[in-house]
Amino acid sequence: MIKKVLEKDTVKILSGKDRGKTGEVLKLLKNEDKVLVKGVNVVTRHRKAQANGTKAGIIKEERPIHISNVQVINPKNGKPSRVGFEVKEGKKIRVFKNDAAPKTAKKSKTTKK
Repeated sequence: MIKKVLEKDTVKILSGKDRGKTGEVLKLLKNEDKVLVKGVNVVTRHRKAQANGTKAGIIKEERPIHISNVQVINPKNGKPSRVGFEVKEGKKIRVFKNDAAPKTAKKSKTTKK
């Protein structure tokens, strides 16, 4: 099944403390509907030393954010866009809404004088 947001997509953050930032999707957590974005939602963790050799220290790491708080950036024009799907030649493909041509031409309304 094709998802609207995929790994290695560039996304823009729509809400939260990092609103307006852009980053690359590192990991997609399908069961939780979350994505891990590079450089976004960075938290500081204080780690204790472990017996298996990990050292103690203050570590900064990215945490996942909900998929509804990101919007995919269209690689053609560099603007955030909604994503839809079309079936072409029996295959389902992703289509960006802001660069798709209109499907049907609407009639222009004429004003009567």
